[in-house]
Amino acid sequence: MIRLTDHGVFLDGRWEVMEGPDCPDAAEGRAGTMTYGVLKAHNQSGDMENLRLKFDALVSPDNNYVSILQTVRASGIRKFPVPYVLSNCHHTLCAVGGTINEDDHVFGLGSVKKYGGIFVPPYRAVLHQYMREMMAGGGKMLLGSDSHSRYGALGTLGIGEGGGEIAKQLLGRTYDIKYPPVIAVKLTGSPRPGVGPQDVALALAAATFKNGFNQNKVLEFVGDGIGGLSMEYRMGIDVMTTESGALSSIWCTDGKTREYLAEHGRERDFKEMRPRAGAYYDAMIEIDLSQAECMIALPFHPSNAMPIRELKAHMEEVLAEAEAEGNRIKGSRGEPFSIMDHIRNGEFYADQALVSGCSGGMFENIAAMADILKGRAVPGNGLSLGVNPASLPVMEDLMNQGIASELAVCGVTLRPAICGPCFGVTDVPANNQVSIRHVTRNYPNREGSKPGQGQMAAVCLMDARSIAATVRNGGRLTAATELDVEYRPARHRFNPRIYQNQIADYFNRGDEAAELVMGPNIADWPQMPPLKQHLLLKVTGSYQGSVTTDELIPSGEASSFRSNPEKISGYMLISRDPEYVGRAKAVREQERRRAAGCASGDAVLDRILDRLAAEHHCDPAEITFGGLMVADRIGDGSSREQAASSQKVLGGSANLAHEFSAKRYRSNLINWGLLPLRTGAELEIPAGTYLFLKDIRRLIAEGEERTEAQVLAEDGSVAFTVPCTLDHLTDDERQILLAGCLINYDRAAL
Repeated sequence: MIRLTDHGVFLDGRWEVMEGPDCPDAAEGRAGTMTYGVLKAHNQSGDMENLRLKFDALVSPDNNYVSILQTVRASGIRKFPVPYVLSNCHHTLCAVGGTINEDDHVFGLGSVKKYGGIFVPPYRAVLHQYMREMMAGGGKMLLGSDSHSRYGALGTLGIGEGGGEIAKQLLGRTYDIKYPPVIAVKLTGSPRPGVGPQDVALALAAATFKNGFNQNKVLEFVGDGIGGLSMEYRMGIDVMTTESGALSSIWCTDGKTREYLAEHGRERDFKEMRPRAGAYYDAMIEIDLSQAECMIALPFHPSNAMPIRELKAHMEEVLAEAEAEGNRIKGSRGEPFSIMDHIRNGEFYADQALVSGCSGGMFENIAAMADILKGRAVPGNGLSLGVNPASLPVMEDLMNQGIASELAVCGVTLRPAICGPCFGVTDVPANNQVSIRHVTRNYPNREGSKPGQGQMAAVCLMDARSIAATVRNGGRLTAATELDVEYRPARHRFNPRIYQNQIADYFNRGDEAAELVMGPNIADWPQMPPLKQHLLLKVTGSYQGSVTTDELIPSGEASSFRSNPEKISGYMLISRDPEYVGRAKAVREQERRRAAGCASGDAVLDRILDRLAAEHHCDPAEITFGGLMVADRIGDGSSREQAASSQKVLGGSANLAHEFSAKRYRSNLINWGLLPLRTGAELEIPAGTYLFLKDIRRLIAEGEERTEAQVLAEDGSVAFTVPCTLDHLTDDERQILLAGCLINYDRAAL
């Protein structure tokens, strides 16, 4: 089904590989891609190798927009320079913390009125669906503070980043990045009935995530196979490209794209997007849609995907591996995690089913489920099936066309347009249960369980069609292609009056006198001092393998405290390493004591500082002391900035890794003043170890990329050194690190 070509290719006007003298040179061919044209139109630098981008619009959900607004308020913002959409879809139903959620929504609405933004009230839309319906268009660029900010099917380059990059755009700065590699994704054939967009997307993630094939690259979808796909089918594949590690994505547009935009009152936003003949790509992925199968992604990552057929053939072996991984994550807390007991009479059974949000909650997915479940019933004594449509217009049309009624009679519950099931704040299954879901992610804790407290469930990702087929068979894993179903020619009819009546659009109509109401949990950012000449680090956490953003800051109830930096930082690594916060706070307190002119209170630290002064001639007053996290790979997953800001609030100063999983996580580190140190050396450096980087401020200021960290013994002597690199830092990034964080940098610039 999928073939990878790991070298450069030229494609002609029919998307066939060109060879020989007819090929242009690579530079000319690169300029022929859709990606090049969009990036060039948005680049402020005049240098296509070193991009400085400004976006057409921005979007943030309610799990991080308050921290962004607090950042730009601290920097002195007067008005939003581009449309900025605040969507209230992540924490709408989460009641943890009393008034916290609605306090944030009130603050967001006040900010929109004051600075001139767009406010999508609760239950109206999942942020990415709203951006598809109302903001995306041909040749545009949109930036979101959510990792699934993908609008490529409409000819838009969408990028998901941390809140610091949104703040930069609001303050008139640019998004700085090297020109990214571009991969052609050539689609051919047509999917069989019962094979949905999630099946194609999971196959793509399985083929490309673990080998890093798509990491931080742009996927450019081309090929005759596009024309046979509906717009929602394209969107369902596109939003999941995040799970392959891609930076962004863009598709060829056609008459279906124009029709979609016209139906949403935005035909003016249509632009024909197509690469020129002779376009050059750094690699190519070929997907034969006619060979696509119904897929399942086993816990605990979307790339753990395989055909349902294959899982059934090797069920015990595959599930035993998943169970072992679950017990590694859970550790010895509580009873062992079990998934093998879901095998009954040679079949695999699920306990719960959900279809939700930007990937699952689209109209065609839900209509297909109604066709599969026609005439059946979901009893109330076991397996349940819930659906969260992606927007209120989708919900209204499901009701208007009678599909919602069909599902209700079957026993399916329709819920509001929120991200809860995907984000792990609603519909939490029972301990040791298995939930099958058409959502974007199935990381540990994404279903809301808490392994650190001895409770754990698991999520398997599937397409809505196979989920409905499984529910129809009483929870027995079933591929939709195993059933003979007559699918209706479902077509969504968008009702524009819903948004006309209910969306608060104040863009270019801000009122500086508008009041900002700040609830008791909305706290300002603490003071973060600039980097001193030298850096002494103490390892507060050392881990093997990958540390995801969901592990750094869990996505469930902890992020209800997202607007209070100190409170949310207390949840950092709570499931992976419950002792991390205590170790980090001890380092922070020792540095605070030093800053106040007191002894640190730690004999080892004082001894090391004395030796650095005597032998390295380093004045202790010119040494920043902070925490360090060490791991092979850090930052896979969400764009949420709290994964970095919480480390900073706890006194962190740097991370040391073999690899930072995504560009967005590295950006978050820099924007919060954490040095992104990377090394190829062995990382057997346990918690409690001290490392010293001499003259690090001067090295950063002078543009040096390479340095070395001296690993110190308890007497302050050098045990060994670790060669490190900061990789390429832009001028602004160097200044942000020197200032201590983006807030300090922006304040100084005013």
